[in-house]
Amino acid sequence: MSGPEDTTESKDPEEKPAPVPLLTLRDGLPGVIERTPDLEAVAEQFAAGSGPVAIDAERASGYRYSSRAYLIQLRREGAGTALVDPTAFDDLAPLAEALDGVEWILHAATQDLACLAEVGLRPSSLFDTELAGRLLGYPRVGLATLVETALGHHLRKEHSAADWSKRPLPESWLEYAALDVEPLGELREAMATELVESGKDEWARQEFEHLLDFTPTQRAEPWRRTSQVHKIRNRRALAAVRALWGARDRIAAERDITPGRILPDSAIIAAATAMPSSRRALLGLKDFNGRGASRHATAWLEAIQEARDLDEADLPRRAARHDGPPPPRAWADKDPRAGRRLAHSKQAMADLSEALHVPVENLVTPDSLRRVLWTPPATRDPEPLLSDAAGMLSDLGARPWQVELVAPVVRDATLAGDQEPDVPEAD
Repeated sequence: MSGPEDTTESKDPEEKPAPVPLLTLRDGLPGVIERTPDLEAVAEQFAAGSGPVAIDAERASGYRYSSRAYLIQLRREGAGTALVDPTAFDDLAPLAEALDGVEWILHAATQDLACLAEVGLRPSSLFDTELAGRLLGYPRVGLATLVETALGHHLRKEHSAADWSKRPLPESWLEYAALDVEPLGELREAMATELVESGKDEWARQEFEHLLDFTPTQRAEPWRRTSQVHKIRNRRALAAVRALWGARDRIAAERDITPGRILPDSAIIAAATAMPSSRRALLGLKDFNGRGASRHATAWLEAIQEARDLDEADLPRRAARHDGPPPPRAWADKDPRAGRRLAHSKQAMADLSEALHVPVENLVTPDSLRRVLWTPPATRDPEPLLSDAAGMLSDLGARPWQVELVAPVVRDATLAGDQEPDVPEAD
C-alpha cells in the first residue's frame, strides 16, 4: 500500500523568485491643482477625509538655487490623491486649514518639512516612514525598498532627479509623483505595528515629536565645503576660494540656478590656485569652465582681486573654527584619557547598535556624544556621574529614550578612560 501522496513542490535551484507586482494608482491620475477654486475644493475634500494624510514634495535640486517645492502630493482615506502646484498660489491657506490637527505621513521628513513650511504647511504631528525603518533595523530605508519589503510592491523611481520646475510637467512625472504617496498610509500601518511589536513605539513617538521643530542647519562657513578645498594651503588662495564662492552664490541666488551649473567647484579651485589678473589668463586656465565662466568673468576677476587686496589679518584660517572637540583622530595625542574614553564608547555603541538593531547615529548624534566625552562630568562617583551625563546629553537635544540608553555608555567610558593602560614589563 502506498503512503500518502507527497504534495510538496520540488524547488528548482535555478528557479527565479516571483516578480514583484508594480505599484499602480488605484484612483487614476488626478489633474494638477493650479486655480484657487480647485484648491478650495480639494481642501474641502481633504478636510472631510479620515485618518492621517500622506504628503510629499518635489523640488528641483541640482537645477535651482532655492529649495522651494514645485509640486506637492497628498493622499488621504476618503479624499483620494491630489497634486498641487504651489507656484501657482500666493499661499496654500485653505489646504493648511483643512489639514490642521491631522497627522502627516512623510518619508525622510527632514527633506520636505522646510519647503512645505515655506508655503504655510506645518504638521501638528507626523509619522516618518524612513526614520521608522531605521529604528526597526531595516538595512535599506529608501521608500522603494521599504514598499517592496513591507508591502510587496515595486515602486518606480525613474524621475527622482528631474527638474520639477519645468512647466508643463510631463504626465509620466506626475504619475511617478502620485505613486510616491499612494503606499504611505499602508506602509505607516505596517511599520507602526512593527514598532509596537518590537517595543520601539515610544522611541518613534519621541523622534517624530522632535522632528516638528526641525530647521535645516546653517553652516558658519559654507564656502569651506567647496570640493577639493583641502588642497589649498595658502591663506590668500583660501580667501580667493571664499570670494569666488560668495560671488557665485550671489549670482546663483539672483538667477535661481544651482551654483554648480554656473561655475563648478573645480573652476573655483583652479582660479584660486592661479590667482589670474586678466580675463584672458582666467579663461585660459585648463579647469576654468562652466556655463558662467565667460559670462561672469568680470565678477570672478573682482572676487580674486578682493582676495588679493585683503590685509594679512583678514585672511581666513587654514582650518575652520570649531566650537566643539577636536577631530577624533587627534584625541589620543591631545588628551590620552579622552582618547581612551572615545575608544571605549565606540565599542560600547557598536555593541548597543547591534543588540537593538538601530544604527549608531540614531542612538545619539555623534557630535553630541563626542562633546560629552571630551568634557565629561567632573565627578567619578558612578551614580552622580550617570545623572550628570544624562543631563548633558539632554541639554544637547538627545531624546529621553536616547539618554536612557547612552548615559550609561558615557559613565562607563568616562571611568574606563581614567584607567591607565597596562604597560608590559621589560625583559
